[in-house]
Amino acid sequence: MKTMQKGFTLIELMIVVAIIGILAAVAIPAYQDYIARSQVTEAVNLTAGTKAPMAEFFQNTGNVASLTDIGATTTGKYVQSMTVASNGTNGWVVSATMRNTGVNVNIQGGIFAIATSDGGSTWSCGSVGDAGSVTTITGPYLPSSCK
Repeated sequence: MKTMQKGFTLIELMIVVAIIGILAAVAIPAYQDYIARSQVTEAVNLTAGTKAPMAEFFQNTGNVASLTDIGATTTGKYVQSMTVASNGTNGWVVSATMRNTGVNVNIQGGIFAIATSDGGSTWSCGSVGDAGSVTTITGPYLPSSCK
C-alpha cells in the first residue's frame, strides 16, 4: 500500500514565499502613496478652512486678512506653517508648508496652496490656476480636483 503524502514540499513553500514577495513589492509603494496623500489632506483642510473667513474679511475691509486676523489654525501634525501672500488687487494665495520630519519623504517640505483672484468668490488649488505657481507637491499626492 502507498501512503499519502502529508504536508507541503519545499518547492511549494518556495512558490508561496515568492508570490508573497511579489504582492508585497506592489502593495508597499501603493501604501506609501496612500500615506502621503492622507498627509497632504491635512494641508488641504487647513487651507480650505480659511476660504470663507478670508473672503468675509476682504469684503468687509477691502484688505487681505492675515491668518491671525481670522484666527486660523496655522500648524498641524504634518503641516509646519501657513502663510498668506497678496496676489493682485483682489487676490491672495494661502499656502501650507509640510514638515521636514514625520511625513512621507515625497512631500517633505512641500507646499500646498489655494488661490483666489476675485475676492474669494472662486478658488484654485494645487497645480491649478494661480495656486500652481506656489504649489510644489506633485500631482500624485494632490486631490483630484487640484491636479
